[in-house]
Amino acid sequence: MSRAAKNVRLTVGDAELTVDPTHGCRISSLRIGGTELLRQGERYGCFPMVPWCGRTENGQFRNGGELHGLPLNSPPHAIHGTGRDTSWHIAREAGTEAAFYYDLAEPWPYPGRVTQTFELAEDSLTLRMGVEAHVDSFPAQAGWHPWFLRTIGGQDVRLDFDAAWQEERDENHLPTGRRIDALPGPWDDCFGMPDGVDVKLTWPEQLELTVKSRDEWVVVYDEQDEAVCVEPQSGPPNGLNTAPRLVTPIEPLEIATTWSWVRL
Repeated sequence: MSRAAKNVRLTVGDAELTVDPTHGCRISSLRIGGTELLRQGERYGCFPMVPWCGRTENGQFRNGGELHGLPLNSPPHAIHGTGRDTSWHIAREAGTEAAFYYDLAEPWPYPGRVTQTFELAEDSLTLRMGVEAHVDSFPAQAGWHPWFLRTIGGQDVRLDFDAAWQEERDENHLPTGRRIDALPGPWDDCFGMPDGVDVKLTWPEQLELTVKSRDEWVVVYDEQDEAVCVEPQSGPPNGLNTAPRLVTPIEPLEIATTWSWVRL
């Protein structure tokens, strides 16, 4: 049985995590040794992208012969799913772990449930998300959108990763379907890493943080002065249309990411 939503705080060693279930079950704060890593504010922190990630072209997708429309919250597209705008329920809160859920509802056209768990250790944070179908099967995606501070302790972050390809994008920020060699930044781009996502963020003399996931897709966004985003996800932007991952009543969509860090 769920409990009323409240901010949930997990601590271990010098790591502190705060989750805000009411505002999209987002991480509102991640502090290491008293140093905040995430941009603050209701739109920021780290929010779940579910049941789709990034932009869905013109807010439309098909499931078999059925065409569905989604709210155009980033005209002319629908962006980042409904989970970030939903109040989640607390399922479990014990020690260094917490679990949350919400039930899919309008404007998403299919019934189902989304779960998200957080596991904090002294030198890492593991996030997991699952999407379940109650009746009908449907395409879905899941991932995370962290806003890491660009500057910590007066040091600007350095991003290091080795992608097998970059998804070429058009003027509407949608993948064209063509894979190209990774281009230099700034980026608002999706990259492919078939051996799993592995991106390192280094704030010199401060902290080194590595984002990993077994899934192969990551969006990197660093076009903003205040923050950079490293977004592991289960498929590319517009993937409901171009690379649909079907969730069935017997086969949920599951994704996980681990952030590990070292103080410098």
